[in-house]
Amino acid sequence: MTWELFLDILLDALKDSGIVFAFVFLFHVILSFIETPVSNFLIKRKKTSPIFGALFGLVPQCGTSVIAADLYIKKFITIGTVIAVFLSCSDEALLVLLGAWNDKTLMIFPLLGLKLASGILVGLLIDLFVRKQKIVDVDHVEEEHECHTHHHENTPAHAHLVHPLIHSAKIFAYVFVINLAMGLLIGFVGEENFSNFMMTNRYLAPLFASIIGLIPNCASSILITELFISGNLSFGALFAGLLVNSGLGLMVLLKDKKTIGKAFIILAICFVIANIFGYLTCLVAGF
Repeated sequence: MTWELFLDILLDALKDSGIVFAFVFLFHVILSFIETPVSNFLIKRKKTSPIFGALFGLVPQCGTSVIAADLYIKKFITIGTVIAVFLSCSDEALLVLLGAWNDKTLMIFPLLGLKLASGILVGLLIDLFVRKQKIVDVDHVEEEHECHTHHHENTPAHAHLVHPLIHSAKIFAYVFVINLAMGLLIGFVGEENFSNFMMTNRYLAPLFASIIGLIPNCASSILITELFISGNLSFGALFAGLLVNSGLGLMVLLKDKKTIGKAFIILAICFVIANIFGYLTCLVAGF
């Protein structure tokens, strides 16, 4: 690899990551004003909460799954609702797609529609079969949530500016590292060879993507999305990977001794659903 090629890859990674940073920061500033009201709205609607949970899960940031997991541990929402949120959430994937702003960006609309439908359908079915669920009856609950182990300070400046800036900077770092790594990988291996490898294994791509999606970190959703943007992953595989990707929500469930067993059940359900729906999408849309 020549120095000129390396410099081009580095500059491209910086440019693409900078665009994503702008989208993520703006979005998190807006979300910081509405996070608690949305949480309370979910708590008060128990019977239809999987529907609203799936809608809430569409919010593209790690906090949505963390909020859902926290509410589930405290028995404010049903297991169907937390699964609906996990299936519909995409972590930072949507913002990465918006940041790319190319022909792949328009795939946001079918992706959102399919994830929403999957979350609602599976969430309602789970609650239909799991009838005995002890749900706490509350009128109003103030929630304080953490993302990436950062504690919120009780100041407006921290909540609406500092925390979004810190979070956006971390996302920028993830995106930059992945963009640079992919650029270097393709540069060393050769774009044609890399694409040929992915196409040769395209029938296993949904399975590979769903395994990557199991990683409880926004980097996994970013990696899956970057592979799709670069044309090395089909839409069906993207769908499978993002269906099972629940950001840090899974880690919240695993950290609590009371929900460890249920966490693995939820994970298994999401993984199976992701592969079923992912492969069905591949059959319809093509691998």
